[in-house]
Amino acid sequence: MNDINEAIDVYEVDASLAQLAIGLMELASLNADDTPEKIIALCHRALTPVGYVAAVCVMPRFAGLARRTLDSLHAREIEVVAAVNFPSGSPSVSSAESETQAAILAGADEIDLVYPFHALLGGDRQIGADIINACKAKCGRAALTVTLETGVLRDPQVIHGASCVAIQEGANFLKTSTGKQILNATPQASRILIAAIAESGAHVGINVSGNVRTLDEARVHMDLVKARFGPRWLEQGRLRLGATSLLDDLLVHLGVGA
Repeated sequence: MNDINEAIDVYEVDASLAQLAIGLMELASLNADDTPEKIIALCHRALTPVGYVAAVCVMPRFAGLARRTLDSLHAREIEVVAAVNFPSGSPSVSSAESETQAAILAGADEIDLVYPFHALLGGDRQIGADIINACKAKCGRAALTVTLETGVLRDPQVIHGASCVAIQEGANFLKTSTGKQILNATPQASRILIAAIAESGAHVGINVSGNVRTLDEARVHMDLVKARFGPRWLEQGRLRLGATSLLDDLLVHLGVGA
């Protein structure tokens, strides 16, 4: 009987965590072959049978379509995030600035800017601040996420330094990666970003993106956030799970077909 009760307890804990995680999710479609039909399907997928995800992330050219689709589904509360300077992290300030402005005008609620990580590795410590500052100025009321591509930066001190720059220049979220590299989100990367946020004392959230495919993998990052900031941080204004493939596993834990 004890074994049965323990199994029930584990199931209930997992189901509760899966339900919470769905509300933190950011579904994304950021591929060269994206079509309007794929973006519309992504928006429909965001309205799961057990609740809405936090956001959908698309290329700037699809921001307007995503916003209109979600509005037509009476899902205004789902944010539309436009990924700019994606995925290369170009050092061109003017290009990222114009992409940001176009996405905002099209209807994006948030901007996700890829930090110029190659330039940083090449020794340019100023371009990151310049590009974030320029894009922040174009965001208006829209939130700004800065994606740090931690799997390429690798060095904890470099990642921490870039995190601090992003926070100083007004980032609302720090994101671990684009999901397009061999190495993406890791517990170590989350720890570094969490430490930088804690040290700053700023109201900045964290977006864990890339290679988070199961509830158990998501739990690791959620526990890191909870351990540092407490359970109140497990809400979409503080934590995002940018892991589209995670949704299927979460739905399984909730007894819903993917």
